[in-house]
Amino acid sequence: MNNFSIPSIYNWYRNTIRNPKYRWWMILGTLLYIFSPIDIAPDFIPIIGQLDDIAILSLLVAEVSQLLIESAKSRKGTTVASDTASTSETSDKTVDVDAVSVQ
Repeated sequence: MNNFSIPSIYNWYRNTIRNPKYRWWMILGTLLYIFSPIDIAPDFIPIIGQLDDIAILSLLVAEVSQLLIESAKSRKGTTVASDTASTSETSDKTVDVDAVSVQ
């Protein structure tokens, strides 16, 4: 029996959009769903019709922003690694001190 629940759909969406092979297809499909008049709750139904679009749009924005944050962190990590390599020549002037407990 399939486990069809909101968390399982969210996990599937998140895992699929994080896969580089399917990322742009998921973004394009999500945008098409948002602007399409055919969806789970039709837009002509007051409030409920817009709620599914808002939920899908917020999910898309959250996941894309998370991908951008991770990308920025990974780029910053590579620049930090290159910065520490350039400071290795100044580490010769560093003094090592043994820690002593003061009571």
